[in-house]
Amino acid sequence: MNIAIIPARNGSKRLPKKNIKLFYNKPVISYAIIAAKKTKLFDKIIVTTDSKQIKKIAEFYGAEVPYLRPKHLSNDKVHFNESIKHMIRWLEKKNFKPKNVCCIYPTTPLLEYKQLIKGYDKLKKNKNFVFSACLFRSPPQRGFYFSKDKIVLFDKKSYKNRSQTLKDIYHDAGQFYWGKSENWIKEKIVFNKNSSIIKIPYLQFADINYKDDWDIAKKLYRLKKY
Repeated sequence: MNIAIIPARNGSKRLPKKNIKLFYNKPVISYAIIAAKKTKLFDKIIVTTDSKQIKKIAEFYGAEVPYLRPKHLSNDKVHFNESIKHMIRWLEKKNFKPKNVCCIYPTTPLLEYKQLIKGYDKLKKNKNFVFSACLFRSPPQRGFYFSKDKIVLFDKKSYKNRSQTLKDIYHDAGQFYWGKSENWIKEKIVFNKNSSIIKIPYLQFADINYKDDWDIAKKLYRLKKY
């Protein structure tokens, strides 16, 4: 059995109510639910939230919200995998034991459902986790810290190298994370040697935390449509 779990806490501070903010006339969380439904991979699509408003919207778009998240899992210090583990445990008590769980972030309007399918196909090759990742546009090896009015190079050895000769480095795209239930329960680190990635094109990536991020995502979505 496969389930999708979408963690959608109510108390976003940097962009208030971002999980249900209208994105081209639909709550942004609806895009994650619709993408999950399109895959036809999931026995259940579940939203874990502490908000009655988010619960109502999620159910309208076809997700299940079996309970409201307890307070100790609803603050901004809680890592998302804690709410995933809590939901898996709750399902097991109801005699529903999923084999694989895909955590999908609620603010992923650029997510392509085919990427979720590719992730599942890779997970079946005995991987612990498979997640979306994006190539750094500029080589991070040539980056620097700026502290106390001083520049400190991140990697002095790479600074004089031509960018074409540097290794490609990827970052978490923050869209989805496939994993076996047992690995979520054991709280294994997602970014481990037996994990793999689905490469996301740069124009399909948007990490939405601030209003500027939101505006960029809307522009990228329009490009995607045309």
